[in-house]
Amino acid sequence: MRKNIVAIVTIFVMLALPGIAFGTLTEVGALPGDQKPGPTGPTGATGKTGATSKTGPTKTGSGGKTGTSGKTGTSGKTGTTGKTGASGTTGKGGATGTTGVIGTTGTVGAPGSTGSAPTLPSCPSAPCEVVSETTGMQVKVGKYYAPITIPRNGVIVAWTVTLSAPTASQIAYFNKNERGPAEAALAILKQTKGLTYQLVAQSPLIQLQPYFGETAQFPLTTTIPVQKGERIGLTVPTWAPALAISLARDTSWRASRPKNTCTSAAEASTETAQTTAGATSQYSCLYLTARLMYSATLISTP
Repeated sequence: MRKNIVAIVTIFVMLALPGIAFGTLTEVGALPGDQKPGPTGPTGATGKTGATSKTGPTKTGSGGKTGTSGKTGTSGKTGTTGKTGASGTTGKGGATGTTGVIGTTGTVGAPGSTGSAPTLPSCPSAPCEVVSETTGMQVKVGKYYAPITIPRNGVIVAWTVTLSAPTASQIAYFNKNERGPAEAALAILKQTKGLTYQLVAQSPLIQLQPYFGETAQFPLTTTIPVQKGERIGLTVPTWAPALAISLARDTSWRASRPKNTCTSAAEASTETAQTTAGATSQYSCLYLTARLMYSATLISTP
């Protein structure tokens, strides 16, 4: 029900802003195959691709049923012995029934894709890696360069994050070592020079634990004006289980951390998140084979 409300609120925001209601709606940072916000739909019919639920991610088709084996034919009767002592001929054996056909397996439906599995953040599996005490921005995902770049002027009306479901002990560990409970906000960044970015605006911080294990969308009470070419970042003052790991080397993100600190365990627990509008920070740390699982809903200015 909560996700249904989210969708309704998003539509309401669009209708409440007639000046932008006819602009193009774009989910900046979302890629084909990503999970969409909302509850999980019921299981699809046997052997077919699960249909998409109205507000949630796609339904998963169930495996096709296995065909039953054909019955074995009965053996023919044995001929009787002839009067002259010769043996009667043996009746032919009945034909063996054919084996039933194996049912086809239903494919997993994924939003905007042809059935490939969606990218998911790590945890509770080992290693359980999270984003901690920084502002991050995705710079590449496969063939997609700078997928979080604003494509046109407009306003951000909502943002979305996909969260894993850490165990109770993992949550306790991160809460203790990363300055408190998981929280995050959307950041709008503007490149000033090289790897230096200025924080233009930021959404209110959201407590994330109620949404663990979900793809959650947060409509903005106050929309954020953005300009073409600005970047969308994820500000995490504490920690957030929104990091997918062990991906291809053509996937990478940057953190607002100074150079020569990128592989330091201590730096991962040192506060570097950008939280002051107008301030600049160096995004010197590049992390390969990982992806921050977030996006933002943009309505462009017509």
